[in-house]
Amino acid sequence: MNALNITETTQALGAQAKVASAQMAKANAASKNLALKRLAALLRENTEALQVDNAKDIERALANGLSAPMVDRLRLTPKVLETCAQGCEQLAAMPDIIGEILGMKQQPSGIRVGQMRVPIGVFGMIFESRPNVTIEAASLSIKSGNACILRGGSEAIDSNKALAKLVQQALADAGLPTEAVQLVQTTDREAVGQLIAMPQYVDVIIPRGGKSLIERISREAKVPVIKHLDGNCHTYVDDPCDIDMAVKVADNAKTQKYSPCNASEGLLVARGVAAAFLPRIGAVYAAKGVEMRCCPESRRILETNLPALQENIAQAATKNVAPVIVDAAEQDWYEEYLAPIISIRVVAGVDEAIAHINQYSSHHTDAILTRDHMHAQQFLREVDSSSVMVNTSTRFADGFEYGLGAEIGISTDKFHARGPVGIEGLTSLKYVVLGEGEIRT
Repeated sequence: MNALNITETTQALGAQAKVASAQMAKANAASKNLALKRLAALLRENTEALQVDNAKDIERALANGLSAPMVDRLRLTPKVLETCAQGCEQLAAMPDIIGEILGMKQQPSGIRVGQMRVPIGVFGMIFESRPNVTIEAASLSIKSGNACILRGGSEAIDSNKALAKLVQQALADAGLPTEAVQLVQTTDREAVGQLIAMPQYVDVIIPRGGKSLIERISREAKVPVIKHLDGNCHTYVDDPCDIDMAVKVADNAKTQKYSPCNASEGLLVARGVAAAFLPRIGAVYAAKGVEMRCCPESRRILETNLPALQENIAQAATKNVAPVIVDAAEQDWYEEYLAPIISIRVVAGVDEAIAHINQYSSHHTDAILTRDHMHAQQFLREVDSSSVMVNTSTRFADGFEYGLGAEIGISTDKFHARGPVGIEGLTSLKYVVLGEGEIRT
């Protein structure tokens, strides 16, 4: 497809989305919920067929040497599809917030002033790898009364096309415009440049993918962008803490799945519990092949108290075995690994942990594991991240787990939406004023 055709095609998608957005904004809750329930049913009915299309993408990704975490994100397993279906049903069961009026107050002049929740209009979604994002974006768009234009990565084109067909079938079955959810059919990067430069049609752009993609969108877009650049999340083990719980949570936060942006990449440990905690979590990580990039103090504690690590270090020096413990460089504190690697640092206590997180984290998700209520409250107040947690795994930073039904992405911006972006993040507020003939004097 040449540049002229891409421009014409993208403009047509925008014009159709704009028309569809007006129809979606006035659609009743029953129609939107019917579309979501129908989509859930279609996903379950077509699980096997979808995996055939997905297999084409996976085969192509492997042939092209795509990294293991990227291939993992690409898979549409029955479990992934069932989670998508459940997300649709969860959204259908939620109240319809479109049209609700908030904060209506009587003014001295006699008028009453409040705010009404309304759809944003049209959003463009640009994403890589995960084809399940097609369903998450589409379902949230339907529930929030918006229209959307989706542009997935070339590595998932067959999966995304198959999923988009099911979405449009669900919309048609519910009597809603099929143009309310459209997929850009070309993998040409020029289509992205067109989509992010159509303020006459597109109200907001939401990029979801690697740092280079999001930096490009943020730099070139002519419409507002909701974004997060990376997920350098931290787990801080406080003094005092429940060591058994801390080992369990720190293990889950890192190893339950390595590729998501909410996996912990940094482990901070209070000096008062380091000798008791580090050897235990070190043994867990070593057994799972997680490379630990350590500050001098954490490395000394691990080497002194964990014979298995001493043996590994000796083997690494003499037999070309990959070490599981190495010295951390300054860049490691900033790093999003998306891999079985974690940075580890001993800190004096909660103040130093907060300072480290606010300096090095990507302001995505950070957690404290503690038995001290005041430390927990301080951490919640002072850590400048979109999700801040107490005594639980950073892996819960997810729209589905937060009860949002699904998420369009996770925003580390501070304006409009922050954290997992669900229905409310895809709406705006307009003032409504009710009077009975009052005039201003």
